[in-house]
Amino acid sequence: MTSETQKSGDTKAAKPKGHARLERNITLLAVCAFAAVTVGGIVEIAPLFWIDNTIEKVEGMRPFTPLEQAGRDIYVREGCYTCHSQMIRPFRDEVERYGHYSLASESMYDHPFQWGSKRTGPDLARVGKRYSDEWHVQHLTDPRAVVPESIMPTYGFLATRDLKVGNMGATLTALSRVGVPYSKDHIAKADEDLVLQASADGNAADLSTRYPKSQVRDFDGNPARLTEMDALVAYLQVLGTLVDVGSVAAQEDLAKEKGR
Repeated sequence: MTSETQKSGDTKAAKPKGHARLERNITLLAVCAFAAVTVGGIVEIAPLFWIDNTIEKVEGMRPFTPLEQAGRDIYVREGCYTCHSQMIRPFRDEVERYGHYSLASESMYDHPFQWGSKRTGPDLARVGKRYSDEWHVQHLTDPRAVVPESIMPTYGFLATRDLKVGNMGATLTALSRVGVPYSKDHIAKADEDLVLQASADGNAADLSTRYPKSQVRDFDGNPARLTEMDALVAYLQVLGTLVDVGSVAAQEDLAKEKGR
C-alpha cells in the first residue's frame, strides 16, 4: 500500500469533530437548536413580565389624545421613523443639540416605539413647541422653503385630506388591551375629543380633565376642515412636552450629590 493510499484511507476513516459532527448528526443538531431557541426566548420574553418594575414612572406622562394618536398613526404610515429617531442618547453632543436625553417612561405608551435607528433628519424626541404650527405646516408642505438643504419628501397632500373620524374609540380600545391606561370615559369620548382638540374655539378645560397639558387649537391654519395635517402637527407639538425634564435633571443631580 502506497503512502498516498494510506493517507486517503485514514481520511475516510476519521470521524468528524466539532461543528462538523453537529452538522452531520440531525438528532444532536435538533437538540442544540432547541436549547438555543429556548435560552434566547427566555432572555427576550422573561423581562417583559417585570417591565413595570424596570420603567420608572415620572410625573406628567400620559397617553396620547385621540388627535395626537391619529397624528402618530399618520407619522408611522408615512414612514417618518425611517429618517427621524425619537431617542436622545445621554451623550454631550446629542444633549446640547436636542435637549435632555430621553427617559424610558416617555415612550412607555408607544406601540410600537419610535426610537428609530437612523438620522437622515434630526431627532424629534423634543421637537414639541420648538417651532410654530405655521412652521410645521410650511415645512411639511415644502421642506426646502424653510430648510434649503433638506431632502425630505413633501407632505402637502396631508392638508387636503380630511381626517377620518369615527373609529378612534376602537383604536383606544385596542391600545388599552396592551396596557395603555385609557379609561371607559376616554374611549366613549374619543371621537368627540378628536374633533374638540382641533377646534379653534374648543373647550380646553373639558379636554384637559382627561388629557393634562393638551393643546387645543386649529393646527393646520384651516379652521373649516379637520385634516390629516391637523393630526400630524398636533402629534409633533406634543413630543417631549409632557415631562418636566428640568425637575428630573435636578433630582438626578441631587442623587449624585448624595452618592458622593
